[in-house]
Amino acid sequence: MNLSNLTDIYSRELFDRVIPFWEKHSVDRVNGGFFNCLDADGALYDTKKYMWLNGRQTWMFSKLYNSVEQRPEWLEIARLGATFLRSKARRDDNRVYFSMTQEGKPLQLQRKIFSECFYIMALAEYSRASGDASAMQEAKNMLELVWEWSSDLSKVGRPSYEGETPAQSLAIPMILLNLIEEVAGENKDEYRSEVDECIRRMLLHVHPADKTVYELVTPDGGFIDSIEGRLLNPGHAIEAGWFLQHWAQHLKRDDLSRTAIDMVRWSYERGWDKEKGGIYYFLDSKGYSPTPLEWDMKLWWPHCEALYAHLLNYSITGDEYDKNAFLQVHEYAFSHFSDPEHGEWFGYLNRNGEVTHRFKGGPYKGCFHVPRALWLVWNKLKEIK
Repeated sequence: MNLSNLTDIYSRELFDRVIPFWEKHSVDRVNGGFFNCLDADGALYDTKKYMWLNGRQTWMFSKLYNSVEQRPEWLEIARLGATFLRSKARRDDNRVYFSMTQEGKPLQLQRKIFSECFYIMALAEYSRASGDASAMQEAKNMLELVWEWSSDLSKVGRPSYEGETPAQSLAIPMILLNLIEEVAGENKDEYRSEVDECIRRMLLHVHPADKTVYELVTPDGGFIDSIEGRLLNPGHAIEAGWFLQHWAQHLKRDDLSRTAIDMVRWSYERGWDKEKGGIYYFLDSKGYSPTPLEWDMKLWWPHCEALYAHLLNYSITGDEYDKNAFLQVHEYAFSHFSDPEHGEWFGYLNRNGEVTHRFKGGPYKGCFHVPRALWLVWNKLKEIK
């Protein structure tokens, strides 16, 4: 398959089949914000709103407005999301709720920093779309707080126990690295010291000796021989790889670029199911049975991340390996996740590639990984062509 033939496919998938699904079914024009629990045909099966997803969707429509076309309807959707977030989701102590009622009454608060991260992403991109400078200032102020919290999760209520093994998670440096890219925009050097620290912490998870990217390591990067320490999340490591690659290109650091390429390739080699196809959700680094019951499922988002990560690698290396890996994921994703009847993508398949959950939106699946990947791939294909 020729890459040049795919540009129109990604354009149609994004602008004719995915974005219209969310425009039609998710927008709450009465209360603001977005409904997230949407069945296969877009029917609403729960009115709760999830702030991870409201932040991500606000970012997505702002990004489309800023980078594709200044459609008034895209800006209005972004405005409805940003207004709901700013007026309802943020507490007086600057924490952001995880879930809320459709009117904006609190339901759940996590002891994590991710609701805040997606709140910040949303406001930064919305500020560029709307010209509202106060949204960018709020995003930057929140980023300072989240940076502080990220090194001491007791500040967001995370308990610590005497028997715990000291550990750090890949999720935090990788999300902060991406978050800084989104907030900084063209002024990336404004956060240079924070970026250097994120990269330092991320690289502790990369173990070249066994070609593995670990989700959890000791604070100095050591291997933890436990269920948690051995658990691999191939999709997460692939996503971290392209986050790092963006900074490697900006910083013009070939060493980081090579590491980012390796992160994607190693994680894909381990994660691809050579018998059934698709990317496993979890693996154990020593070959034990992973303890999460859903370990062998095929989820939408690792495949979305792999699409862009492989194509990004190919744009840098020109290596047929990266091109073929991209095409392999493309074939699997479009033939298994994409819904030709109602649009958008299914999110959850069993190992055989059969849909297990028919909904298009749920507490963790919204208007983000699919449209972001389609948008990124579409742009990169145009560059390569």
